[in-house]
Amino acid sequence: MPSPDHAPRCRVFGIKNCDTMKKAFAWLDANGVDYEFIDYKKAGVVAAHVADWAQRAGWQTLVNRQGLTWKKLPAEQRADLDEARALALMNAQPTLIKRPVLDTGRTLLIGFDAERYREVFA
Repeated sequence: MPSPDHAPRCRVFGIKNCDTMKKAFAWLDANGVDYEFIDYKKAGVVAAHVADWAQRAGWQTLVNRQGLTWKKLPAEQRADLDEARALALMNAQPTLIKRPVLDTGRTLLIGFDAERYREVFA
């Protein structure tokens, strides 16, 4: 976590008790990356960010189709998904967003990929 005298190198959005988030936290900590964690489920920040994330990373990348929330959606909500419907679903159910969302200000990383993290933070 960042020390009080300087800004973090990145902001990490997600849900604290998620296995993928734990992998990302472990990697960031082990590699000395300062970060600020924002639990978007508790902080209610999805509406302020999801459109920007979708524009920067692609809405298809942002939707977590592997998670339980997606699998519990009625088939008609999953069928013929477009950007507007995807954004509305992610706003209503933040757990539909792939985790973590890591924002350096210049680079947006969706999901945990150690190699990609190495490239960004080298």
